Amino acid sequence: MPLVVVSSLSAVERTIEAYRPSHMVTLLSPEYMIETPPQIAAARHLRLALNDVIEVWASDSPPGEQHIASLIEFGRAWKADAPMLVHCWAGISRSMAAAYTLLCDRAGPGCEFEIAHQLRARAAHAYPNALMVKLADRALGREGRMIEAVTSIGRGEIVAEGCCVAFPLALAGR
Repeated sequence: MPLVVVSSLSAVERTIEAYRPSHMVTLLSPEYMIETPPQIAAARHLRLALNDVIEVWASDSPPGEQHIASLIEFGRAWKADAPMLVHCWAGISRSMAAAYTLLCDRAGPGCEFEIAHQLRARAAHAYPNALMVKLADRALGREGRMIEAVTSIGRGEIVAEGCCVAFPLALAGR
């Protein structure tokens, strides 16, 4: 079954062993960026150096349009014949926003609320980065639906680090 698997940085090795992903997305601050794990081909590892902020002025490396464009392009090139691992530092904010973006893109317009509610049902700790969701909403032409959908699921449980969560592409209606 094709999956988008979200984890924290500390769980990357275990997650690679358990799910054997073909592709990986790393969303970390520039100073904490990691090398490509040996199990993942370098061309199948998207490394996005950005801070977990929701206001552009709050960082030298905020999420930007190019980050989201790269994520969408990378996701569209993934054949989904093996899982995709998406991780950030804690597996709560940047990685959840990226997974939400990938799932919404696969499903097409009209799926935003269903996917957001499935995200919450599977990950009580999920708190997708609002700036990334806003940028993805614009890039995918969702006219505010992604923003509204993520807002509707609320903050989520406050944790220091999220657990590993697998999202079947079936959530995206495909």
